[in-house]
Amino acid sequence: QVQFVESGGGLVQPGGSLRLSCVASGSIFSILQMGWYRQAPGNQRELVATITSGGSTNYADSVKGRFTISRENAKNTLYLQMNSLKPGDTAIYYCNRVPERMTGGSWGQGTQVTVSS
Repeated sequence: QVQFVESGGGLVQPGGSLRLSCVASGSIFSILQMGWYRQAPGNQRELVATITSGGSTNYADSVKGRFTISRENAKNTLYLQMNSLKPGDTAIYYCNRVPERMTGGSWGQGTQVTVSS
C-alpha cells in the first residue's frame, strides 16, 4: 500500500498563494494516476485536480485557472500550486490515487489550508 505525506499548508490572506507537496512511499509512484482532494468542515471530500502518469491534468471548475497540479516522479512527489486563493478554498487537502476507489480507504493526515483576512 502506497502511503502519502502532505505538507505546505498554512494561513494565507485572500488573493495569496500556497504550494502544497505530497511525498509518496514505495517505487510505483510514477505509474499512478494521482489527485488532490479537499474536505471542508461539514462537507464531503471533493476532488479538485488530477494528473495522469503521462502528465495530463484536469481540474474542478471551482479551481480551474487558479490551481496547477504537477508531479516530479524522480522525487516521488506531487505538487499543487494554488494562486488567487479564496475563503472558499479553506479545507484540509489530501493527495491520493484516482479514482477514489483505488485509495483502498487509506488516507494521510492531509495539510490544512486556511484562507482568511
